[in-house]
Amino acid sequence: MEEKWTKRYAYAIKAAIVLVMVIVLLIPMQMIDSMITERSSRQEEAMKDISSKWGEAQTLTGPVLVVPVKGEENGQRRRYAYFLPDQLEINGDLQSHNRSRGIYNMAVYTSAIKLKGSFKRLVTDGLTAGITTGNLNFAEAYLAIGVTDLRGAKEMKAAWNGSPVVFVQGTGDDDLFASSIQAKVPVAGDSTDQHFDINLSLRGSRQFNFSPIGANTTINVSSNWTSPSFDGAVLPETRSIGSDSGFIAKWEMLSIGASFPQSSSGNHVKLNGSDVSVKLWPAIDTYQQSLRSVKYAVLIIGLTFLLFYFIELLQQRTVHPLQYMLIGLALCVFYTLLIAISEQLNFTIAYIIASIMTVGLIVFYLASVFKNLRTGLGIGGALAGLYAFLYVIIRSEDQALLMGSIGLFVILATVMFISRRIRWEQLSAPSASIQP
Repeated sequence: MEEKWTKRYAYAIKAAIVLVMVIVLLIPMQMIDSMITERSSRQEEAMKDISSKWGEAQTLTGPVLVVPVKGEENGQRRRYAYFLPDQLEINGDLQSHNRSRGIYNMAVYTSAIKLKGSFKRLVTDGLTAGITTGNLNFAEAYLAIGVTDLRGAKEMKAAWNGSPVVFVQGTGDDDLFASSIQAKVPVAGDSTDQHFDINLSLRGSRQFNFSPIGANTTINVSSNWTSPSFDGAVLPETRSIGSDSGFIAKWEMLSIGASFPQSSSGNHVKLNGSDVSVKLWPAIDTYQQSLRSVKYAVLIIGLTFLLFYFIELLQQRTVHPLQYMLIGLALCVFYTLLIAISEQLNFTIAYIIASIMTVGLIVFYLASVFKNLRTGLGIGGALAGLYAFLYVIIRSEDQALLMGSIGLFVILATVMFISRRIRWEQLSAPSASIQP
């Protein structure tokens, strides 16, 4: 009786065994997921090391005209009056380069920045109670420009009202910037509009931030980087991104929406609330794409096993559980191949190589198992289609969910269509057995 029951429900038992094997194979996939996370952390460490030697992400803020307040030097915390430009035009060119640490590469840049603009006549009545033009020390006035990482500064040239001025590292005697360059400028309290023209060359990595502190600010940025990401308080008014030529972006901003006044005094003035940013990051890096592919591993393994199971049912053949497991391990090895090769080559090329190796191995093995090359090639073609579908999903950002949902619906519909041909009530224990 027990033997009869076992024969009658042999395929149901086999289905349960296959399901258990799919679950067991999630263990090595979890290990692969942890390995990708570890490799990604190593990449981040390497990138930090490159940044520390080349230059960190730069934030350029300024210029700001800083004027000390008279009569507050003796034992008191010195106060300053701060004036922001009326007109500010920033033109930046970011030339990207690759730097490497071992097998890890990172985009860095050398920037050529031009700042042009003017300060309108300094009117300080009402600036702060007790501060007027008469108690400002214009003899010690200076221009200050905030630069995040001064190690990346390579060139500094400037002119004030047509006369050259010299920038030096900031002394840190005010609360405007944590890191800055400063240049003394001749300012008279009753002067009219005063003009500046500044050229800077800064090295940095990953991104560049600009602070639009002028009453009227125009920012023009160009670069040879082909996959920029724009971030910050405001997106560009216009932008043009070429597949080979890089990008051009332009911002035009007014101080009306800014979180700071055009003139102020006191401590802790914050000027970075309206920064705009250009990120020189790849759209999706290698490890992000690898992690995405691992998340779909259960789908690939499950559908492949389901295909084997249908072959058993339709052709009255038996695939030994060990053979299922060997195929499953081959599908897991695909991801280790993908990670290892993508660290040396382009991700797309690595994906193609890993797919060909995995599909080729499985086709060769199944042709031997089923003693039928046609069956092996059919399964290989289906598996190649799954890998192609997976590649489209992991390369897509905005449409990944839509494409994945439609693809799963099509796969489910195909499985349901094929399963219609199976006469479940007529199934009995298979008479043939395939040896591993």
